[in-house]
Amino acid sequence: MLKTMIRRAGKCAAVAAAGLMMMSAQAAEPIKIGSFLSVTGPASFLGDPELKTLEMYVDKINEEGGVLGRELELIHYDDVGNSSSARNFASRLIRSDEVDIIIGGSTTGATMAAVPLIEQARLPFISLAGAVVITTPVKKWVFKTPQSDRMAAERILTDMKDRGITKIGLISGTDGFGSSGRKQTLEVAEEMGVEVLADVTYGGSDTDMSAQLTKIRNTKGVEAVLNFGFGQGPAIVTRNYAQLGTKLPFYQSHGVASDGFLELAGSSAEGLRLPASPLLVPDSLPDDDPQKEVVQNYKAEYESRWDSKVSTFGAYAYDGLMLAVRAIEEAGSTDPEAVREALENIKGYVGVTGEFNMSPEDHNGLDAESFRILEVQNGEWKLIN
Repeated sequence: MLKTMIRRAGKCAAVAAAGLMMMSAQAAEPIKIGSFLSVTGPASFLGDPELKTLEMYVDKINEEGGVLGRELELIHYDDVGNSSSARNFASRLIRSDEVDIIIGGSTTGATMAAVPLIEQARLPFISLAGAVVITTPVKKWVFKTPQSDRMAAERILTDMKDRGITKIGLISGTDGFGSSGRKQTLEVAEEMGVEVLADVTYGGSDTDMSAQLTKIRNTKGVEAVLNFGFGQGPAIVTRNYAQLGTKLPFYQSHGVASDGFLELAGSSAEGLRLPASPLLVPDSLPDDDPQKEVVQNYKAEYESRWDSKVSTFGAYAYDGLMLAVRAIEEAGSTDPEAVREALENIKGYVGVTGEFNMSPEDHNGLDAESFRILEVQNGEWKLIN
């Protein structure tokens, strides 16, 4: 009898030891962060700083001990701005790489191509693209870090009304971002009592928008002009606007909020306004602004690591990664549902883009006031309000 009890105790100890070894092995496995970004191609000005940001902070987090005692592993693919490629890479991240969470989608088109797969796989996804359609209506597994195009329209039109402007001309790109921005601007304008007297568009391959801008200029009653787009188009619009000698107040969307845009547009950008995060003017923030330290630190670390100017697009990736880390820590695991629920309930996270307050009804967690209005003065961004 005694020998039997000893044998049983020995077996239990062996099973327990095996269980501990298995748990230890699982704990040692890295947390896999998946990403598909437009690192090259026409939207590389978005994807390049996003990838650099993810690489930099994954390294930093690992140097500081990782998350839940586990290292982060970044698995990323370059979709070159192609929606089909984005969908294929999302599928690979889910099925082959078996990632724990996805942070990516530089463009609205890439994001929306991947959403059905991600929803089906029931995997948390934080998009870095801006269109309101990404999180409105709410999709259970989909979140995003940039403010929406609707918020941008609200912030721009509010600034216009503060200047006494109530009649405008609208020009926009026909890509996913421009089309969505146009739609949101028209809706918000109607709600705010702003008349859109001229409404024109341009294609992604257009190299001169003088004809569209001339139509706006010749429309009686127009008091200001707004361009909603991203990529090369807005810089061309800006140069054409200056070449035509148009003196009306000129606005761009947050789709061009970077120093790179100023380099493309040159002196033609003088005087234009747009909504942006405070990243472009960190030292202009008052000392009691809760974002000041976060913004200054990100800017300093990014520019020191990569020897290049920071952009608001990289900041979207920073916030995405930090939100993911916070959710995993609060969940205490990488269980998809637990992480998703933790993301959905994040409150008071002060990021570079703004202060995030998520909820089951809001998977973006920002409001229009998180945008600051900037103006180009002497070739540099200046904080207006």
